[in-house]
Amino acid sequence: MRQDAPRRACARAPVRVDFAGGWSDVPVFADAEGGVVTNAAIDRYVHVDAIQGGGGIRLVAEDLAQRVVARRPSELTYDGRLDLHKAAVNMLPVTGGLELLTRSDVPAGSGLGASGALDVALVAALARLRREAFDPHELAELGFHLETAELRLDGGRQDQYAAALGGVHSLTFSEKGVVASAIALDPQALADLASVLVIAYTGQSHFSAQTHQRVWTAYAEGRSDVVDALRAIRDLGTAAAAAIGAGDWRRLAAVVDANWIEQQRLDATIATPAVRTVEAAARAAGAWGVKAAGAGAGGCILILAPPERRVTIVRAVTAVQAVFLEAGIDLQGVTTWDEDAPDAGP
Repeated sequence: MRQDAPRRACARAPVRVDFAGGWSDVPVFADAEGGVVTNAAIDRYVHVDAIQGGGGIRLVAEDLAQRVVARRPSELTYDGRLDLHKAAVNMLPVTGGLELLTRSDVPAGSGLGASGALDVALVAALARLRREAFDPHELAELGFHLETAELRLDGGRQDQYAAALGGVHSLTFSEKGVVASAIALDPQALADLASVLVIAYTGQSHFSAQTHQRVWTAYAEGRSDVVDALRAIRDLGTAAAAAIGAGDWRRLAAVVDANWIEQQRLDATIATPAVRTVEAAARAAGAWGVKAAGAGAGGCILILAPPERRVTIVRAVTAVQAVFLEAGIDLQGVTTWDEDAPDAGP
């Protein structure tokens, strides 16, 4: 794939909010008992520019102010510095030099599935640079493979599927694979869903790796509280899909609340002091339902609230030092395109 001039392939993939069912998508549970997650992609994105040419490998996370430079792929070691970038280069190598530039529209450790969106955007951009075509389901699986097979990290598939597909989905997970069922909403229903949704960043990055390890150790040991909570969370994933399909936002909020109760049974660290502070402020301001995004243990809080209380709730959570993240629903999923590239640097 030698080129006379540098090529730039670009990709962006949306992050997501998970209404219910998260945790049940992790293979150790899903392959044994089946998992269901209902989530929605939102219009905040992870961006990747892949520039071919110039010799060597340059990996840059602009939002994290991190940079890794290597002369050849064999010099890339997994050491905690831009490991997702390195894994993508190893999975989809590009000849003739490569620069990967990434940035995110959400804070690090938000719990909104940004690492899964980065997985998908990385493989999508590199595949375009290599002139290879994959459908969204294949990109989701490649992104999941990047984390779990290449880097041997624990985690589920919901983030990659939301990033690849966009929209609102009920996702069913089993040892046979993933079934993604789109929840059809007309433009008014999509607008209504966005109007009852408030996302607040606690200011504290979540630490899901340690939390995952404790939860899955407890599950492997057969601890009844964790096993029962995971099964309840899976069933709530199905209930959330039904509520969204009916446009019943109060019922969805009740499901979100129930999921949060079960989520906290998984591990004592999932509800941090910062999370509890933001939750209390939102509820006092009139929220219908609240849960931590993703695995919890910091990151963002997902709030369902009546539209007329939205401004009051935003003021309440910002008063306790949370950051309000405005977002609508993304319907496109991952997208890629080519741009003219400047000369790659040394």
